[in-house]
This record gives sequence, structure tokens and C-alpha cells, in this order.
Amino acid sequence: MEKTGDIRLVIVTGLSGAGKTQAIRCLEDLGFFCVDNLPAMLIPKITELCQQSGGKVKRVALVIDVRGLFFDSLSEELKKLSKQGIKYEILFLEASDAVLVRRFKETRRQHPLGEDGSVLEAIRSERVRLQELRGLANIIIDTSDMTPRLLKENLCQLFRVVDDSRPITISLLSFGYKYGIPLDADLVIDVRFLPNPNYVEELKHLTGLDPAVSRYVFSHPVTKSFMRRFVSLVQFLIPNYVKEGKTHLVIAIGCTGGQHRSVAIVERLGELLRRSYRLQLHHRDLPHVRAVKPA
Repeated sequence: MEKTGDIRLVIVTGLSGAGKTQAIRCLEDLGFFCVDNLPAMLIPKITELCQQSGGKVKRVALVIDVRGLFFDSLSEELKKLSKQGIKYEILFLEASDAVLVRRFKETRRQHPLGEDGSVLEAIRSERVRLQELRGLANIIIDTSDMTPRLLKENLCQLFRVVDDSRPITISLLSFGYKYGIPLDADLVIDVRFLPNPNYVEELKHLTGLDPAVSRYVFSHPVTKSFMRRFVSLVQFLIPNYVKEGKTHLVIAIGCTGGQHRSVAIVERLGELLRRSYRLQLHHRDLPHVRAVKPA
């Protein structure tokens, strides 16, 4: 774990096609401030800005490789960091020549050093240029036999804050099907089978935030039975999402208009999960309801 005032600086480098893009995305999900394709000479400036952030930036990941300007000055810039007492780690990603050639052919992308069109020669040239940097690396990962998911799992084990007791943020979102399904939802639960307060005159113009509506929704046996099963499912899924390396989960719960049932369910689920996870509750379609609610 980082000490107060310290910055955990990770230099992500390695062979083109070895997985640096997947690595930086994973580190960003883990809370790192990330910069891709940074010129080596700007490392001191970035670290200076992070130190002046007042503790807002504590983890930084910089991708520096042969694409960047002044790459050959990287060794000198790292020496400057050491003289300034700034600690850093080097994460070096590599893969076999055969795998890298295959990846470039599959993506149809040109190798940064492959101006003459020979991918294999470019890979070999890059490997030679990176030999010294590889020798300085704290962590070397060979991705030849790794899927993107397996690489992410390894990086999560290496760089997640060990004592983070709440490793995932869960967004609970109520919505109305009449306004469309949320595009960013990981799980979508349809609760339109539950008894509808909209057909109860004294509840019709209220919302699931009102105690009377909540009492009505949860007074029915079908709602109680559903909640037992639903909460059990969510409690089973979340640790497995965490294990996969997921840091943000969006659970969308929908009813017809997003006014009564979905809102009440989101609020109750939030009460049950609040002690264990970081939560964000949002009722997407209540503004529609409030706009037409009688005075």
C-alpha cells in the first residue's frame, strides 16, 4: 500500500503487440492515473504534477516504448528519478516472435519499426533496443500463451491495493422500460412481474422512494421470494466479478415506468449491500415522473 504523500509509479513498456494496451486499461480500472505513449523526457514533469496534486493522484502508470519521441533517453530520465528519490517499477511485457508476428497479421497493424514491411525483422530489432530496459524491469510477463482475461487477472493480483476491503464499485440503477434499457448495464433485471402500485389510486402519483410505496411492494409474498433469490444471486456474482478483475458493476432494475417497483427494489438492495461495497444509486427515470406529478 502507498504511504501518504508517496506516489506509486509504474513504467509500462515492452515489445509492440505484447499487451501494453490491455495492461494500461487494466491499471486504469485499478485506479491508476495513466498516460499512453509518453515521451521519456516528460516523466519528471508528470511526476512533479502528481506530487502537487495534494494526494489526489497516488498511483501513476506511464506507457513508454519505441513509439515515443526521445525513447533512447529513457535510461537517463530514470536515473534522474532515482537521484530525486522517486521510486518506480518497470513492468515489461514480451512474447515470442511467432506469437507477435501472428498478432500483427491478425490486426493488420504496422509494427512501429517495420518501415521496410518485414514484421519479423522489426520485432527482432525492437527486442535488441529493449534489452537493457528488460534487464532493469521489476516485473516481466510473457504473454505468449495468455488471453487478455488472464493477463488482466495477473495484473490485478500484482497491482490491486492489498488492503482494499471494497475492491468494486456497484451502481444500482432503476429505469423504466418505456424509456429504453440502459446501454451501460452489466445486469438487467425485469421486475414488471411484481404487483404494480400504479393501479392503487393513493400510490399512483408517489414513487418508490415513498415509504407507502415501498411497504406495498414488499408486502406481497412474490416480492419477498424474489428478493431472497435475487440477493443470493448478486452475492454469488460479485466476488466472481472481482476475481475476474472487474472494478465497476452496473445492475439495472427495470419496471414499466421506472417510478415504483424498480425504485423500491434498488433502494432495498442498496440497504443490503451498503456495508460491503461502494455503492452508487441512481433512479434514471424519476425526472420524467416528477415533471408530470400533480401539485
